[in-house]
Amino acid sequence: MNIIIIIITLAIAFLITVLLSPLFIPFLRRLKFGQSIREEGPKSHQKKSGTPTMGGVMIVLSVIITSLIMSAKINNGAISYETWLLVFVLFGYGLIGFLDDFIKVALKRNLGLTSKQKMAGQLIIAVIFYLILYNHGFPTHINIPATNIQLELGWGYALLVILMLVGSSNAVNLTDGLDGLLAGTAAIAFGAFAVLAWYGSPQDEVTIFALATVGALLGFLVFNAHPAKVFMGDTGSLALGGAIAGIAILTKLEIILVIIGGVFVIETLSVIIQVISFKTTGKRVFKMSPLHHHYELLGWSEWRVVSTFWLVGLIFAALGIYIRVWLG
Repeated sequence: MNIIIIIITLAIAFLITVLLSPLFIPFLRRLKFGQSIREEGPKSHQKKSGTPTMGGVMIVLSVIITSLIMSAKINNGAISYETWLLVFVLFGYGLIGFLDDFIKVALKRNLGLTSKQKMAGQLIIAVIFYLILYNHGFPTHINIPATNIQLELGWGYALLVILMLVGSSNAVNLTDGLDGLLAGTAAIAFGAFAVLAWYGSPQDEVTIFALATVGALLGFLVFNAHPAKVFMGDTGSLALGGAIAGIAILTKLEIILVIIGGVFVIETLSVIIQVISFKTTGKRVFKMSPLHHHYELLGWSEWRVVSTFWLVGLIFAALGIYIRVWLG
């Protein structure tokens, strides 16, 4: 795949999101689909109440349209099962997020879907994802980074796939808490996977999907950077989490996902540590979790927190690429 295809893919996804946003954001305002802010959250966030949410719809549409157009272009009109599989997981998790957002903002139920409903939906999509892989004879081993070791998991691979999809979608969702935080860190992570999908034995369809996601996120950042004019909501965050796990699986970089997605892992660990500490000792380790709120309450500006997390995301992405490309 040449550089022209890469640039065109990024440009199409970017432009779709940028051109959709001025139409979609006022539409969300008219429907009064505004973000509700938790009372227990940082007080500085109360001014964000009413900001249009569900902007993830634009990201999902942009990625799907761009991926299908460009995949068909490089394959003379044919679209591989890998592309359809990634579109399925992006749309499926996005749909769960959309229902969650819709219940929150339209039906005024602040908690959205119940945790059981959300988990059931995530598990169903993950199981279907694995069954499609199984029907295509997808290998059930994992590669140990920086070694030539392949660990065969057999049926255990099904559990890994399900854990990755559900875990990643929720981890990415936890990171969506500040203007531009998730859009920026996700763009970096998807960009790293685009490089790795293109490197070595190229997986062009997966590369295109990852690039389309980067382009869509950069377009979304135009309106989501501080001060945000729109939030992606669970529609975007759950979709992105499922999609990046899907890419890691298809590229056989399951373990590398933990490194490239290091920011998402740390955010999730901060919540787990906070809950365990409070339930066992009655004390909190952090002023608030997820971790980005901790730094806000320490007095950091929102932009300082976001830019620092972007930098950390870049370091993790570079580390993941280094381990895969230079260490093998």
